[in-house]
Amino acid sequence: MSTLWNELKIKMLHSGSRVSLLIGINLIVFLLINIPAVFETLFWGHQESLIRYYANEYLALPSNFAKLIFRFWTPVTYMFMHAGILHIVFNMLWLFWIGQIFEEYLGTKRTIGLYLLGGLTGASFFLLGFNFIPFFAQQIGDASVPIVGASAAVMAILVATATLLPDYTMVLMLFGPVKLKWLAIAFIILDFLLIAGSNAGGELSHLGGALFGFIYIKQLQRGNDWVGFFTKMFSKKPHLKVAAKNNARSGGNVPRQEDIDRILDKISQSGYDSLTRQEKEILFRASKDNEG
Repeated sequence: MSTLWNELKIKMLHSGSRVSLLIGINLIVFLLINIPAVFETLFWGHQESLIRYYANEYLALPSNFAKLIFRFWTPVTYMFMHAGILHIVFNMLWLFWIGQIFEEYLGTKRTIGLYLLGGLTGASFFLLGFNFIPFFAQQIGDASVPIVGASAAVMAILVATATLLPDYTMVLMLFGPVKLKWLAIAFIILDFLLIAGSNAGGELSHLGGALFGFIYIKQLQRGNDWVGFFTKMFSKKPHLKVAAKNNARSGGNVPRQEDIDRILDKISQSGYDSLTRQEKEILFRASKDNEG
């Protein structure tokens, strides 16, 4: 058991991938809630688990602002909660597939920031929609409708990756090769069409996450990194070194920001395959620098 735990710790904390860390946190939260809930049902016979009830009461995001004041942490906690096994499985699969592509081209240090800010934007869309769009406001009145799930955060990563690499092709079961831009567009259209359905709150949050992912990459290509704060927060602090400076030497090894922005813009317009060998090498060095 200790060996398994050590392997999980290495995968989550020492693999270098922030996607693995996020998936691990989501799975741990899900298991910590649902394993005791199953025992509660089996041995106490509760048809509705009190554990799940209190988890949703204090960790899900409520639509009512009056309740949100006393649950001010829920815009963060909701994006690590899931309503069932299929819910978490599909979210984590998409996070794994798309997150790997995102980290391959932009390094690992932006993943957590994009996940959190995408989820917060999704929470904002949900709250504004359910309180100010007449259709939803009339339906729920003073009641509070909660939402849970990493879908808005995952949508932010999906749309960000599709905006950066629109012609990147994935092979999907039953569909075959599909470019990321068409995949992202299909999800956005589907969410919009379902916005007045039974999971309206979820669809609103998905659209919010998608919008943030798109704007984030467009701003990054202009040199504005909106998740830079998180990048610095999760960076290792350099050890103190006593050495003579050699500006000429170091300047040749570290890619300039304007070169990186130009290459990202070229990828967005023409795809990764349009890069020259030198441009690919610059992007590779920049990604390694982000991971260091």
